[in-house]
Amino acid sequence: MHDDRGGLAGRYLRIADQLAELFLKTDDPTARMATAAAVLHHKMPHFFWTGFYRLIDGALVVGPYQGPVACAVLHGPEGVCWAGVRDGATVVVPDVHAFEGHVACDARSRSEIVVPVRDRAGAVIAVLDVDSERPDAFGEADREGLERIVALLI
Repeated sequence: MHDDRGGLAGRYLRIADQLAELFLKTDDPTARMATAAAVLHHKMPHFFWTGFYRLIDGALVVGPYQGPVACAVLHGPEGVCWAGVRDGATVVVPDVHAFEGHVACDARSRSEIVVPVRDRAGAVIAVLDVDSERPDAFGEADREGLERIVALLI
């Protein structure tokens, strides 16, 4: 089901252009995260929960997000978000129930994508976490589009 949603890559490009323009108004990372979460959540119909977890004092603390109430703190080391931090790479999980150590903040989530957010020095400082109620909802176009958007944050 990944790439048969015609125009998904183009949609991500348009969103990235819109966010780049909005980001000109502030260089504050939290404001940019909030704006990105809101735009993505409302423009991508397969997104159920869209937000950021910030790496603070050895824990992932929820940051700006859209969707149902989230886990406030992910202590790790288990979970998809922590895998993204540890590996420093995007993690796509077609079935969260098959991911060993998955942390279920909302039982309705079926698939997930996590993209590391880096500071200017290249250190992971947060992750963009997106959940879907549909299994196997994220593919290559999502990975490329979200990585492009995350690169605009810092």
